[in-house]
Amino acid sequence: MEFETLSVSLEQNVAVVRLNRPDKINAMNLTMWKEIRSAFEWVDNTLEARVAILEGEGKAFSSGIDLQMMMGLGAMIDNACEGRKRENLRRTILDLQDTLTSLERCRKPVLAAVHGACIGGAIDLITCADMRYCSEEAFFSIKEIDIGMVADVGTLQRLPRLIGDGMARELAYTGRRFDAAEAREMRLVNRVYASKEALHEGVREIAVAIAAKSPLSIRGTKEMIHYARDHSVADGLNYVATWNAAMLMSSDLTSAMTGAMRKEVSTFQD
Repeated sequence: MEFETLSVSLEQNVAVVRLNRPDKINAMNLTMWKEIRSAFEWVDNTLEARVAILEGEGKAFSSGIDLQMMMGLGAMIDNACEGRKRENLRRTILDLQDTLTSLERCRKPVLAAVHGACIGGAIDLITCADMRYCSEEAFFSIKEIDIGMVADVGTLQRLPRLIGDGMARELAYTGRRFDAAEAREMRLVNRVYASKEALHEGVREIAVAIAAKSPLSIRGTKEMIHYARDHSVADGLNYVATWNAAMLMSSDLTSAMTGAMRKEVSTFQD
């Protein structure tokens, strides 16, 4: 697919979605917000894409929402009626939220690879990924508090579930910068790599390993983990029983079991 603010590639069943405004430190302008959703809808709908990597071009992952876009919001939502203007703003915020939720809606696992800065809206973005990894020089900040606003596209809802309530509050209230080592300690990221190059190589290795598994089972596993996050254990158990009643008896199961018995590598339909 052709994009203005992203580059997208597909190789070995791994899609790479790269933020591509390096001259703007990959600041997320309105076009990028729209294209992120389109890109992950494409990943979701493309059978050959079994897993996706999200990364940034240039010296940093992303500096967050483009301030020029913020300054232009007034014109976007303008209406002579104050009530309708506020409704327009609410709808705009909901639409931006939906863009990031597209990573969760995508049936395929999304691995975020962070190098350099990951600030403000970029944290909202990576909290939607299935897993996060970073290089040693990476740093993070929930910056919204420093521009006098409440983070409103996912960080305050998703981050506490990843790192705990107390730490999420500290980072959101202070806006302080934290480094890769602390991000690993608080379990925001799974692993820290020595360099940007090592990060991209390591994350791709993990993605390729996931892509070699049963695609139907990977998609089901993502569905179950997301469902369990927002429901009781009993609800989750009931849902997975229903899911497997429908999906378990697949060609993937036969292929995987046959391969295990023969000590061969199994291959699966996209």
